[in-house]
Amino acid sequence: MKINELNTNLPNKKDEEFLKINFDSLFSTEFKETKTYEFDIMGLKTIKDENSYESVLFNITKSLDENQKVLTIDKNIAEPIFLIHKIKEDETLFSNSLKIEVKENIKAQVVEVFVNSSTNSAFTVNRNINLEENASLEYVKIQDINASNSMIFANSIKQEKSSNLEITNLEFGDGFIVNSFENIINKEFVNYELNGLTKLSNDSTTATLVKTVHNEKNSTSSINYKNSLKDSSKAVVKIKSIVNETAPFTKAFQNCNTILLSDDATIFAQPHLEILIDELEASHGATTGTLNQEQLLYLCSRGIKKEKAYEMLLNAFESTIKSNIKNEIIKEFVENYKREKYV
Repeated sequence: MKINELNTNLPNKKDEEFLKINFDSLFSTEFKETKTYEFDIMGLKTIKDENSYESVLFNITKSLDENQKVLTIDKNIAEPIFLIHKIKEDETLFSNSLKIEVKENIKAQVVEVFVNSSTNSAFTVNRNINLEENASLEYVKIQDINASNSMIFANSIKQEKSSNLEITNLEFGDGFIVNSFENIINKEFVNYELNGLTKLSNDSTTATLVKTVHNEKNSTSSINYKNSLKDSSKAVVKIKSIVNETAPFTKAFQNCNTILLSDDATIFAQPHLEILIDELEASHGATTGTLNQEQLLYLCSRGIKKEKAYEMLLNAFESTIKSNIKNEIIKEFVENYKREKYV
């Protein structure tokens, strides 16, 4: 079957939201089989996903399987929950939907890793993150899908009063990847942080779409992305934050920095702030450049080989995202992560 044969509304590259993203190849691919990717965790409740979403990306997974697993965290746990997802079958379209619930006053950490050893397969993933009052979640996602494979990751967030959500999104794969993060903030004193690192090479393409809407006062959102692009890779980063008139004393920050490591690498960065009120703090910006040649020359003048100096500067650029991870177990996991351990 083909995705463009599904009986649902699909993304269109002519739509403003999806400009610069070409779904044609993925949507016209003939998959030999469709499967629901099952979790290794026993005892997860199954519900029907009856939510409506702003992004049509959610429609794909819902059309393949309207059921959703529920991971409920109602106790403080000493160590993070790790979910490792491995795609092995060739020419298969996988779907997977999970709701992560963190109960009132609970603090939790969840890590998801998406890897594959397949060829010409795709993974469509829906995630709902629900935080009750005064709950806190650190969520880290690592995507490492290789060439000839694709992934669509759609994330919807609901936060209650005084909740805290810190997301780190790490994009390492060589495939065709589209991410969507949407958070409609309707409660006071919500804190929402999204830190992303897109590290691409070869012919990989990754698009990240972020939409945050502030509807209630005294909430904070901070979106920070860094992109490191080699060869003929391409990244699209669209960050949209809306602060409505019902949300005084909001803090809304956006930042997107890109280093192009070859003449053929491409970035399309589009930060967008829509502000309908005066009483707030807000900023946005985007920069694109190459590694600092003066710093490179300085390190070489100190006896450091050029390749090593290059690596040091690149690591310094990327480490600012990884250093935002609070949990030391997760931080160590990310620092030591190697794809070959999981495929």
